[in-house]
Amino acid sequence: MRIKTNQSTDKQENNAKATSQEKVDNLHINPIAGTLFTIILVAGILGAIIMDAQSVPDSIIGIWVVITLLIGTYILFSLKVCNQWEKAVILRFGKFHGLRGPGVFWIVPVIDNIANWIDQRVMVTPFAAEKTLTKDTVPVDVDAVLFWMVWDAEKASLEVNNYQDAIAWAAQTALREIIGQMALADILVGRSRMDDDLQHIIDERTTPWGISVQSVEIRDVVIPQDLEDSMSRQAQAERERQARVILGESEKQIAASFSEASEAYINNPTALHLRAMNMLFEGLKEKGALVIVPSSAVESMNLGGVSGVVAMSQMTAEKVNKEIG
Repeated sequence: MRIKTNQSTDKQENNAKATSQEKVDNLHINPIAGTLFTIILVAGILGAIIMDAQSVPDSIIGIWVVITLLIGTYILFSLKVCNQWEKAVILRFGKFHGLRGPGVFWIVPVIDNIANWIDQRVMVTPFAAEKTLTKDTVPVDVDAVLFWMVWDAEKASLEVNNYQDAIAWAAQTALREIIGQMALADILVGRSRMDDDLQHIIDERTTPWGISVQSVEIRDVVIPQDLEDSMSRQAQAERERQARVILGESEKQIAASFSEASEAYINNPTALHLRAMNMLFEGLKEKGALVIVPSSAVESMNLGGVSGVVAMSQMTAEKVNKEIG
């Protein structure tokens, strides 16, 4: 409980700091106004010194100092400058008065108030969903990046409080919603579909705030380690199965080739005998080769005589080699 209390206190302090910083930023005192204020202030002081040296009455000197100070203060708080990518939202007596910028513009101090400075460049917001269950109840961690921009500064300032936090939370809830509607396999192979769905959902939520979503990109999908190992084993088994299927298809093609060859030899015993003799010769021409021939083949193809001649020639060659040696 103490931890939760400390976290809540820290969050309140951060919000307070952000609010105070926002108030300071809304003043947006630019260097031009600060320089003019300094010049006018120095001119008022020098003028007062000169008039005092010339014995001018103190009342006139006081009026001079007050006038220069008021002019300098008016310029300091009235002269504003918007950068090229900014819009200033002006409220007059608490009501929307208009947008100003980019460039130099003036406001009426006390009467006018700059509610917000809107950055209209393309912004980048990273967001994530941790331990979110998919449609098939698998917890996953998903990281994504959101690209967006403000197209209507009035709505972004008046329709929502802190539009940057609002779009970050909207993106995160949309990501959790999409993950809950998809199976793990679809998430792993269908990132482009997730990107499109997320962009559509987030854009629908942010359009009333004057914010347009440019694109959403899924950076990473992390699954539990046990499940990752199981998927790896499954992929390996699938590859082995495909290898066995390919081997079986090869055997079928080889058998089909032998079947075609047997049809060519079935009515031509002479061609069959020549082929058998060629195979036997190829096997016997290697030294130390041993060829096993079925007895039925020896009888039907008259291979006994051939083998005997071959054996006799080999024996004669061996005797000649011994006599020479």
